[in-house]
Amino acid sequence: MIRRLAFLGIVAGVWTFAAATAQAETRIGAVSTNFRLLGANDKACYASFAKTGGVKGSLGVATDPSQFGLSCVATGPVTLPAGLPAKQQIAAISASFLVKHFDLFRLVDPDHKAIAYVLISTKIIHGSPANAVSAVPLSGH
Repeated sequence: MIRRLAFLGIVAGVWTFAAATAQAETRIGAVSTNFRLLGANDKACYASFAKTGGVKGSLGVATDPSQFGLSCVATGPVTLPAGLPAKQQIAAISASFLVKHFDLFRLVDPDHKAIAYVLISTKIIHGSPANAVSAVPLSGH
């Protein structure tokens, strides 16, 4: 009986440590679509992704949900370079091995003087892929 209680105590301690470690993890990332060797970049996009925690998540066995958010902001004057395609895939992010990934597209909207960014999951959820949209206005408009 004492061995069993000791074993359960050890398991509970490991479980608590794993949960505390998972909650303490913070990842911040940015995707900028206009990299310049000299000078400041004029916009930045921030994406947040849901990550599965717990034992399965820490071992890489669990599938992360297709939940995410996207926010793009102007960090300087935004102009349209000559020859910029109307639609272009600018990033691909792998979320799980052979199951799903996220694609980030840039769309130019000359009528509304804006650049839109669309983040799409390849995993189908309830009949359609999940997506998020963010727009950045062009400078002087």
